[in-house]
Amino acid sequence: METRMIPVVYHPRYLDYWFGPQHPFSPLRQRMLIELIEALGYSLNPVLPEPATREEVLSVHSEAFVEQVEAASTGAPLPDATDYGLDTMDVPTFPGMDEATRYLVGGTLHAARMVADGAAQRVLQLGGGLHHAHHALASGFCVYNDISVAIRSLTRSGLRVAYVDIDVHHGDGVQWLHYEDHDVILISLHESGRYLYPGTGGIHEIGEGGGKGLKLNVPLEPGTGDDSYLDAFERVVPHALAWFGADVLLVECGADAHQRDPLAHLSLSTYAYEQIFRRLIELADEHTGGRAVFALGGGYDFDSTIRIWALLYLLLQGQDLPNSLPMAWLSKWQDWLHTTLTPTLHDPSPTQSTETVIAQNRHVSQRLMETVVHYWT
Repeated sequence: METRMIPVVYHPRYLDYWFGPQHPFSPLRQRMLIELIEALGYSLNPVLPEPATREEVLSVHSEAFVEQVEAASTGAPLPDATDYGLDTMDVPTFPGMDEATRYLVGGTLHAARMVADGAAQRVLQLGGGLHHAHHALASGFCVYNDISVAIRSLTRSGLRVAYVDIDVHHGDGVQWLHYEDHDVILISLHESGRYLYPGTGGIHEIGEGGGKGLKLNVPLEPGTGDDSYLDAFERVVPHALAWFGADVLLVECGADAHQRDPLAHLSLSTYAYEQIFRRLIELADEHTGGRAVFALGGGYDFDSTIRIWALLYLLLQGQDLPNSLPMAWLSKWQDWLHTTLTPTLHDPSPTQSTETVIAQNRHVSQRLMETVVHYWT
């Protein structure tokens, strides 16, 4: 059935990154996705990564922070845990947390190295996207920042990196870790921090030093539908990528901007995600010689998240999109989740934005470009 399969990086140890049954960042998402891919008739045959080494993690994180995570993994008392964002509602500690996170970091790092070394043109990493982790702070369900570790590896190899973040939450950890980097352009489309965690990602956050003008944030209004999101994307992303001249594109493919997601307020449908993924593949072909790494990220409604990531897999593999999902897969997971799942890959229809939302998002996109273009010229 496969005609030209791109590598998929995945390790069963990814499922160990688990904060407990009530936490929204659930490894059940990967289980459901893998089973859906197989139910659709594809053999995953993943590349098994090694966990990132301690030294690789320290390329972006502090020694004191890593020591705290290591101690948390053993169940040792952590009197200073909350100073490092650990043992909180967002990031509760669990046994083996350090190694579990290093497997996710290792996966994104391995995918980046495959592209950098020419072993693959595009790679899909079925995990990662932990874009909220800071230099010495766990945050927003994220312990170590796999994206930044991969970026650091690429830039140390002399490569220029374009990072595009479509998660509904601002990619703050990645932004601050590379805020002054001249060889990293960051483009984050997210719900405005006026309404949503982490409260950052305004258009004035454009970088410092050599990185000034290279950190582009597109804060979108609640209720943004397919039409306005895609308009904002086209007003910013293609122009930034064309100007910067990156060697590698790295994408965080959070699925939580979907209209059904319980933790945010954007209103995308699966039709928008299909167009976003298609455009990112096209833009990689145009500007990075096709070299791209796609990682996962947020997404807290099982029904929409799994369908969005299945779309990503199928589009990257150049496969046709099925009209309906396999009945056996639907039946199993409906019984497991005690809910009804959408029987088709796509939602019933695209979504639309109000005129007010369209006008506000267009104004923000225009102001952002007017600001950063000054530094480009």
